[in-house]
Amino acid sequence: MAQERWDVVLRFIDGPMSYQGDLVVRGPVVRLGAAPGPGGLTVEGYRGIDDRQAVITAYDGGTVAIAPVGVNQVRVATHENVDWKDIHPLRKPVYLSPGSVFHLGPPNRGATIEFIEAQRLGVWEQKRILSDASQGGASIAPSNVAELDAGAGMPKWFIPSVLGVAMLTMVVVGTRVFDIIEREKAKMGPVVEGEKVYKRVDPSKIELDTSAFEGINQAFAAFVMKPNADQADDQSLFDDESLWDQKFLQYVQASVTIHARAHNFWNRLDAVESSYRQVLGAVREAGLPDVFAAIPYQESAYSSDATSVVCAEGWWQFMPEVAHRVNIRVKNCSMRGRQDKWSPTRVVPVRGVLKNAPYVGRGDGGYRCKIKSCDVDERQDLTISTRGAIEALREAWEDPLIAASGAAVQITILSHNAGYDNSRFEEKRVNRINMLPAYQRHLKKSGVDRDPRFYGRNLTCLDEKYGDVVNLANETCGGVIANQSQHYAYSIVAQHILAACFYAENYGTVHGEWQEYLKYTYDDNYCRTFEIPRMDKNKG
Repeated sequence: MAQERWDVVLRFIDGPMSYQGDLVVRGPVVRLGAAPGPGGLTVEGYRGIDDRQAVITAYDGGTVAIAPVGVNQVRVATHENVDWKDIHPLRKPVYLSPGSVFHLGPPNRGATIEFIEAQRLGVWEQKRILSDASQGGASIAPSNVAELDAGAGMPKWFIPSVLGVAMLTMVVVGTRVFDIIEREKAKMGPVVEGEKVYKRVDPSKIELDTSAFEGINQAFAAFVMKPNADQADDQSLFDDESLWDQKFLQYVQASVTIHARAHNFWNRLDAVESSYRQVLGAVREAGLPDVFAAIPYQESAYSSDATSVVCAEGWWQFMPEVAHRVNIRVKNCSMRGRQDKWSPTRVVPVRGVLKNAPYVGRGDGGYRCKIKSCDVDERQDLTISTRGAIEALREAWEDPLIAASGAAVQITILSHNAGYDNSRFEEKRVNRINMLPAYQRHLKKSGVDRDPRFYGRNLTCLDEKYGDVVNLANETCGGVIANQSQHYAYSIVAQHILAACFYAENYGTVHGEWQEYLKYTYDDNYCRTFEIPRMDKNKG
């Protein structure tokens, strides 16, 4: 039996659309927002409303439900006389009953709407027509319907009318099919072998799919701007997109695009699922943003034995001195050209590591790490190194100036690469590439008290020559962030945006850590933007 379709009747309680009275919107799926698309209800003249803010489903009159789209705010109450600040935003669908009131957007902005009722498709329109006719007076005469003579043959108008209807139906159906095909083609997914990690991107050289921007922006709001707003205690950082760091977002969009196209990226995510899950659990337990769990992916592709030219080692790529500072043991290391064994005693690397660190040498191929092995190296232990990383990240995350910046997520990520503030350990000698002094210089230079766009405004080393981060590591190109760090944070955010979708699709019903991300795979949520590979359909 075919499922019935229903109309949804709504009434705006306040604002510019409250004068329109009862509005009837065709179901069973009703999208509401500033630009909801064909068939949706456009909410015009209200601040704080996303293009697709919410979805109402009405498959029968008794089970009408409303749900937010992505991380957008929707609140529901039994009547309109409430303080919307006291009501928590929805995280899943809830049922509406006649007279229920819902608020779209933040409490101090947005639109308040009453749900009147749901009617079978067309019933409400028929009521209106009959009501208009009953008030039309004697001038409106009843129609005269003649009896159809079945033996008289087809009327002359019958065949042309049927053909016309058929052609119109084909056009409508064809348009709908074409729209579906186009939307499917617009989804991003693996198309080339590619790389496991893309550490630098150039948006001007990547063909970006603008149809995916809405979904990526939803994820950016959830993983970057929501934690930034919470840490700064300023909800406007989440609600008001004009406060977002648009250049940073542009680079995230480009990095998401290039990672999503690479089979090797998705294959690597599958191979490191258990390690990524372990780190995510530890990060959450520490009260830090989820996106920090992607730092080891950027650093080592979640590998325990990765080593850099400056002897950064392990999952999180700790240099020996930094590991020593956060109680990760590195002891009795054998080095090329040295008979005795070496252990770090400093808590920060020496200045000019490439030239001055005892463990860095130079050969025909350039700089290289001289450490061959260590009797004890806990940088290769995921649990211990993650504990140390969380301790180090917390230094920047909880700094009052950084917390209030509106850019705490990106500054804290950058601190893992550039350091937070080594002057604490070097008798107030400031290291200009550390993130706290870099941010302080930026504020002084810009004449502001805080700057949520700090990162994007200091993405300045864009020429291809700056891809040489070994010899040009500390170049700032007119900004305050070192070249080696400038292209660091956006890739980590992009990787976690995709990892959340991949792990939800493949492991969301298997491991509790990924269940939180299942919401991003439903309806119009951001994961629907991508063609997420299903590595094993039995996993999730």
